[in-house]
Amino acid sequence: MQRSRTPIKLSESVHRQLNTYAISAAAAGVSLLALAQTSEAKIVYTPTHVKLTPNHKFRLDLNHDGIKDFEVDDSASGSSAFLQIHPLQRGNALAPAITDCNPSVAVGALEAGVLIGTGHFYATLYCMAQKISEGSFGSWPGVKNRYLGFQFVIKGKTHYGWARLSVTRAPYVATLTGFAYETIPNKPIIAGKTKGPDVGVLEPASLGHLAAGTSGPHKVPARPR
Repeated sequence: MQRSRTPIKLSESVHRQLNTYAISAAAAGVSLLALAQTSEAKIVYTPTHVKLTPNHKFRLDLNHDGIKDFEVDDSASGSSAFLQIHPLQRGNALAPAITDCNPSVAVGALEAGVLIGTGHFYATLYCMAQKISEGSFGSWPGVKNRYLGFQFVIKGKTHYGWARLSVTRAPYVATLTGFAYETIPNKPIIAGKTKGPDVGVLEPASLGHLAAGTSGPHKVPARPR
């Protein structure tokens, strides 16, 4: 014979304790969720010191996933010298500048604090600095601690980043001292900013990791008119 179950009546004080526990547990769950979401959002910064000399190049892997994102190419021959950068993956592009490079729309040498990710980016840019005969062109000759602005793709999604360089006058020597990217797709990053809600700092990169050997022959652009 099945016994009937009699509901157990809880005292008002027990009800209050259970309600308080439930509210606290829910609040803790929300806090943990928010913490988990925050921990996923960060700027990943890589300090480094790489000196690029004429007739050498290196390839930059911004997020260290084994896929090279951009190549910086330094070349010199006779009275001519060229410092160029090229996107290596589809969807990668660079922040521009209006300069006297050939072509005139060239790669920007951004100042610290510039917001990267709100303007236009171009995959066809390459000119950082040019010296042709007695003329010197571009945004990068003789600058210290200026920034490349990157748009690049991780697993089909757009991310933004920067790289900090100082460049001598021709023949160009470019020194890379750090680079960073934002882990949240489509979220802008501030040039020079190394910290977000959480910060990931990777081991300093070496020339051995970044260098890709000496450069090959280069096509010399026509002198700008």
